[in-house]
Amino acid sequence: MPELPEVETTVRGLVPVLEGRRLVSVEARRADLRRAFPPDLRQRLTGATVTRLGRRAKYGLIDTDRGDTMVFHLGMSGRWRIDPGEIGAHDHLLLDTDAGRRLALNDPRRFGSVDLVRTDAVPLYGPFVAMGPEPLGEEFTAEYLAAVLDGRSAPIKALLLDQRIVAGLGNIYVCEALHMAGIAPSRAGGRISTMRLQRLVDAVKIVLAAAIEAGGSTLRDYARPDGELGYFSKQWRVYGREGEACQCGAPIRRRSDSGRSTFFCARCQRS
Repeated sequence: MPELPEVETTVRGLVPVLEGRRLVSVEARRADLRRAFPPDLRQRLTGATVTRLGRRAKYGLIDTDRGDTMVFHLGMSGRWRIDPGEIGAHDHLLLDTDAGRRLALNDPRRFGSVDLVRTDAVPLYGPFVAMGPEPLGEEFTAEYLAAVLDGRSAPIKALLLDQRIVAGLGNIYVCEALHMAGIAPSRAGGRISTMRLQRLVDAVKIVLAAAIEAGGSTLRDYARPDGELGYFSKQWRVYGREGEACQCGAPIRRRSDSGRSTFFCARCQRS
């Protein structure tokens, strides 16, 4: 599933094509993805000018001058294609701009979604209401984590994946950040000192920034809007590397936690 860096990379790739452009044609080529397209999608977006693109957690945001925001989620396999040579069976939404550019939302598995929300009501959009702060934002600090984790006995990895605590973190980048910070994924969240939480916050920000710079991680058929693959997977410290040597020389281990694979080094992440 595309995670925060993949969505951020997608949004940045759409900016030069969409921002400031008028949508001259909007075509939903089927009735639904994971759920139905808004019935008035074409009516509300055709003729509108895109004023801003942004991201919240793993959702992309496309604001327009009509006060509407398209909120999209890429699901398991979704991506935007820029100026596709041919329209394929899995290109389910087409946007044409006044500059003659075309965007196609491609989603073979159809686990993605597209919603229309009034821009001033975006913070009240269902999935956003209970979300924690953005991990790259100023509100995500060691002091914040210390307060929200106080008394929690759940493993730190599970807590970081809880969108109510921090928005947008996924399995790959939590594994990577915990390794960089030298914290065992099974460590109880409420038993980590503020000093070590500072190392964790720094690691989260470093890992995410590096992943965005590399264009994300290539998982299955994810690709950036320009068709290029993300290359952060070449920098993975532990994720997907079971049995290989960690930087310390010890073998990287894997275990299953609530259906997700956790990769870690028992030597580097002792506590």
